[in-house]
Amino acid sequence: MPLSVVDLYRDILPKTNCGDCGFPTCMAFASMVVSEKHPIKNCPYLTEEVVNACEKELAEQYAAGKWLKRDMKEDALKWAKEKSASMDIEDLPDRIGGRLIEKDGKPALELPYFNEHIVIDADRITKKDGSELTRYEQVFIHIHMAQGGSVLPSGKWRSLVEIPNTVSKVKSMVDHVEKPLIQAFEGKTEALRGAALKIGGIDKHSDFPTSDVAILFTPLPRVPVMLMFWDGDDVDGFSAEAKLSFDETITQHLDIESIMFLSERLRELLCEYED
Repeated sequence: MPLSVVDLYRDILPKTNCGDCGFPTCMAFASMVVSEKHPIKNCPYLTEEVVNACEKELAEQYAAGKWLKRDMKEDALKWAKEKSASMDIEDLPDRIGGRLIEKDGKPALELPYFNEHIVIDADRITKKDGSELTRYEQVFIHIHMAQGGSVLPSGKWRSLVEIPNTVSKVKSMVDHVEKPLIQAFEGKTEALRGAALKIGGIDKHSDFPTSDVAILFTPLPRVPVMLMFWDGDDVDGFSAEAKLSFDETITQHLDIESIMFLSERLRELLCEYED
């Protein structure tokens, strides 16, 4: 019979709230055992017989996923892997760029990614040195693999608000990308330019002379991003402004959530090099 938090608390645990298990209450301990696989044997007041019986019941419900706390990052990665599962590694260069290499005797894709390279094989996505990407970065790459078409950038720029179905994300762009960039770089345009160049950006100020800083990034081979920054002017009363623009083909390569991830990751990298 499955053991819920209430079952465990009511029928098994001593209900003394002694704290000897490391949790302030028996209910808190029960919750951790049921939802996060905390060892029930950590309650020192249960007999070996009771522990063995409970461990058997708990193992069955863990295997069934009953009442377990969901790992949203892992769920997202599983979903993204399923979307890209049908992709043939050897077809990827024509679709998303990069170059084929051999890894452990099998084909793999070496793909430029922001200011480094990643390696995609049939089983894993890692940095070129073999270290792991975060799970959200892996989700992002799997979605790009699944969605990325062979279309090349057109050179026509669009702000987020000009991209269909992004209304709900415009405020997030302001709050999580534009405002932090303004806070980090207002009055420090040379620092912004320097940070951008360190992560592979190309200075495009000559093409956009009305801005104080204009940088072209290519975080993925077929996904260019333009950052324009206007510094504040106390004399004329102008506030600083930061804007990201995307090639009009971006939705051929990324979904809306991935565009937001890309934007926030770019902001993170720039702010890492703020000094």
